[in-house]
Amino acid sequence: MLPSIVIPDKMGSYREDDVTFLLRDIGQYVTETTTEEREGLIQGGTHYSEMLPVEYQPTEDYISLFHNTLDMYAKRIAIAVGVVAEQIKASKGLEQLVLVSLARAGTPIGVLIKRYLTCKYQITVPHYSISIIRGRGIDETAIDYIFEHNPGAKIQFVDGWTGKGAITSELEEACVNYNAAHANKIDASLAVLADPGHCVRIYGTRDDFLIPSACLNSTVSGLVSRTVLNYNFMDKDDFHGAKYYKELATVDVSNLYVDTIEHMFNEVQHEVQTALELVKQEDLTPSWKGMQSVELIQKQFGIDNQHFIKPGVGETTRVLLRRVPWKILINPNYSNDLTHILMLAEERNVPVEEFSEMSYSCCGIIKEL
Repeated sequence: MLPSIVIPDKMGSYREDDVTFLLRDIGQYVTETTTEEREGLIQGGTHYSEMLPVEYQPTEDYISLFHNTLDMYAKRIAIAVGVVAEQIKASKGLEQLVLVSLARAGTPIGVLIKRYLTCKYQITVPHYSISIIRGRGIDETAIDYIFEHNPGAKIQFVDGWTGKGAITSELEEACVNYNAAHANKIDASLAVLADPGHCVRIYGTRDDFLIPSACLNSTVSGLVSRTVLNYNFMDKDDFHGAKYYKELATVDVSNLYVDTIEHMFNEVQHEVQTALELVKQEDLTPSWKGMQSVELIQKQFGIDNQHFIKPGVGETTRVLLRRVPWKILINPNYSNDLTHILMLAEERNVPVEEFSEMSYSCCGIIKEL
């Protein structure tokens, strides 16, 4: 059992009862790397989790776009949150349920699911946010901590959306490894708000639409950076790390985001039930349909490394905010509002091309340096 002295740092701008971040604050040890320098290091073999990108500071136009998008999609997101929450309740029950969101895109969604369950069932479910890193697995120290504080926990992992499904696969492998070495067992099922990649069984929608929390970085995720794992300054038996951007408190919209959507929960109850009935009629088996689109893009554009292809609104946004993009593909068959994608592409002089043969509304392609 984990010694009780391993306790996480207090992090994040959410209410204390919304989420506990099981992370170590490594802000003092890390200097952010410029996008170009970071891209060169990643393509040269440095693991992306060993450094942090410079946080994108949005323009005033972009911030108003976030607010407009939130107004436009708040109801749609509230319905999707309800659909996910009801499926989690049906699958795991509420008695020993523990929500574990994958930092950081999963955190606001985990907060919303927790608040929905409180609103509808007057129950307070524990919610933690932990790190999972592609190629490095899940933070096992955090999982041990959860079981120590919640014996018999029925853990439900939560994320924001799916792209190609890399995190779904990473989570499955990590759970197999954890279960082989521990008496406590974890279930690898992942619940997401949007599953355009068709790679999970529990989702609010499979539409590839803009989740406003994908628009921004830490300022919509409790002022917490993406997670870091770098043993040059971190201990192997400690939590994974992240930076807490306290200095961005004046522009933080994390609570505004979840509060706005929470206010819709009572009025969308009927729509949640209708949407839930439709989901129940769907074939929930992951078809990995999104991967077929990725393979087609790879072939059509002659891309050697599949890691350079980032499909879906959420991943395309990340490419524009954190990577060096080569081009953005837009699916003209989707009526989704991609204004923020076009705005970021114009800001960074990234070419935009129409491509309709994909199951996503857009796709970001990273430039090979």
